[in-house]
Amino acid sequence: MQLLFDLLYAGVYAILDYIALHVLTCLVPAFLLAGAMMTFISKEAIIKYMGSSAKKIFSFPLAAVSSFFLAVCSCTVIPLSAGIHRRGGGLGPAFIVLWVAPATNLLALVYTGAILGYDMALIRIVGALSTACIIGLVMIALFEKGKPTETTGKNPDPPTQQKTMPSLVSGKDVVLMLLLVATMLAPNYLGVGRPYTHKIAIFLVPMTIMVIYVKLTKSNDEIREWLGETFWFVKRIFPLLIAGVFVVGMIGKVLPEEWIRTWVGGSGLAPTFIASLVGALVYFATLTEAPFVHTLIGMGMGKGPAIALLLNGPGLSLPSIVAIARVYGVTKTITYLVLCVVLATIVGVVVAGVT
Repeated sequence: MQLLFDLLYAGVYAILDYIALHVLTCLVPAFLLAGAMMTFISKEAIIKYMGSSAKKIFSFPLAAVSSFFLAVCSCTVIPLSAGIHRRGGGLGPAFIVLWVAPATNLLALVYTGAILGYDMALIRIVGALSTACIIGLVMIALFEKGKPTETTGKNPDPPTQQKTMPSLVSGKDVVLMLLLVATMLAPNYLGVGRPYTHKIAIFLVPMTIMVIYVKLTKSNDEIREWLGETFWFVKRIFPLLIAGVFVVGMIGKVLPEEWIRTWVGGSGLAPTFIASLVGALVYFATLTEAPFVHTLIGMGMGKGPAIALLLNGPGLSLPSIVAIARVYGVTKTITYLVLCVVLATIVGVVVAGVT
């Protein structure tokens, strides 16, 4: 009974600590930004520019960059990736979204920076982007090269639509998103080492400017749509996040430190591969990988395994592997799984070797 009480206390304490330090200055603006991206960025334009006939030098970076704004976990990203492919997107961009969106979306990056430090967030970005192009090129070379371009489920655009390429985002929406980014980053950069009340004061400055700007530039209907998209993210992610933080708190209470030091201590090839494989098989709800890795680092996990787990943890899991196989087939799924595990291991070993 005492053990059960200790576990519950550890889980509740982790939640309270998380809510007190990270929800207002990290998650609130991040959810608002995710909702703004869904509301004000043209989905048709993204699909248009990432089609099979688009140049890889353009479609690959666009797929990677647009993935930053999709706050999704390993399972939720699958229909988005499949939708891009079915509506005419190339296999390369579809798998880039599948890999990058869970690993490096803005919600995850901001939270990683707040929990693990912004050097780890930067490494996470570089690692995901550098490997995403490899994944896209390999998938095209093995499964799409030499095949005619197909667009399933959609009729060709009328000639008038083909002549006019839709714009991605308007100038005033770019300003809004930059203000939201500033609201996320300012308290976590300028408030480092300061009391939490100072971080809140820093947070309120760009947030107030953003609210005034929205009132001046957006209609009530646009605001309602934006808040509706934001609330969709909150409903979809926040409960899982709280549950994940609770479980992480309990795990930190009972997991023997010797196990961590033995299996993923240091940053050699073997512990990094084990962490990469564990990340590929175990389900992490969006954002829960950061506090989990933080707990393991405190118990002896090396930097290389930590990076490998940050890359693979949110992007893969046994449920998502099964779902990917149903969408893309077993052969493509196995290829993708092997690529993710191997590349995350390589990134972890390289990072540990140069830092």
